[in-house]
Amino acid sequence: MTDTPDAAGPEDFEQHRRMIFGIAYRMLGSLTDAEDLVQDTWLRWTRVRGPVANPGGYLARTVTNLALTRLGSAAVRRETYPGTWLPEPLVAGPDAADGAERAETVSLALLVVLESLSPLERAVFVLNEAFGFSYREIAEALDRTEAACRQVGSRARAHVRARRPRYDAPPELRRRATDEFLAACAGGDLNRVLELLAPEVTAWTDGGGVVSAALRPVTGARNVARFLLGVLGRLGGGAAARPVLVNGQPGLLLTLDGVVDAVSVLEFVEAPDGGLRIAELRTVRNPAKLAHLTGAPGGA
Repeated sequence: MTDTPDAAGPEDFEQHRRMIFGIAYRMLGSLTDAEDLVQDTWLRWTRVRGPVANPGGYLARTVTNLALTRLGSAAVRRETYPGTWLPEPLVAGPDAADGAERAETVSLALLVVLESLSPLERAVFVLNEAFGFSYREIAEALDRTEAACRQVGSRARAHVRARRPRYDAPPELRRRATDEFLAACAGGDLNRVLELLAPEVTAWTDGGGVVSAALRPVTGARNVARFLLGVLGRLGGGAAARPVLVNGQPGLLLTLDGVVDAVSVLEFVEAPDGGLRIAELRTVRNPAKLAHLTGAPGGA
């Protein structure tokens, strides 16, 4: 990320805005904080005088170091967070052409895994794996040796590979399974819901201490099925759900009387019969994390 700060124009910043946001979002798991960092990066960019040899490298270095600073206070907040903390979701309609290809898109499951990395591991992993920066460039950005960054990157990759979902089903199969799950839940069909869940399925809910949510993960197909149908039953006739893409993955958006109430994302495993079963279900209900959405997919 070699650079020589000089005259920096707005066109260079706009060219790299998507990358800046993508780094910030992956580092923080918060849309609000990511947008704040984009603005902070812009303000620093406007103070640069003279030509910049590598605008992309300079901007990546700036936003990464801002994110590392922000992570310290975020970690303190999450230590006292009530119940499960989940990232803020990016939502698009199920037919969005760029749903899985947006530079900022990264699965909620991976973002949760990144939360378990140290800030330095997270920065090295994001810059190398998601944006293709070399270890030499990363070392310059983080003021570390190249060898140290390689070691950190190797450790981070091993950790992520050990914990992230290993099965990536074809999109059409995931969409069909999501539609079937939605229909079963809408119909209150306990037996069908059970058929669509993996035996060891786990469900997490993030209510932020503001709305009703399970404070601990719910595990096991029968427990999860009864939990889900119980929640839907209490919501009453004003509830409506539709399939969406959540960070490029199949998910559901639930509205209550036209207001977004929850966003859920599904992770699948392959069943012995060749079909798909839901292995993980993450639901965001914290109103602060859904404030950027309207009742329609694509509100992100």
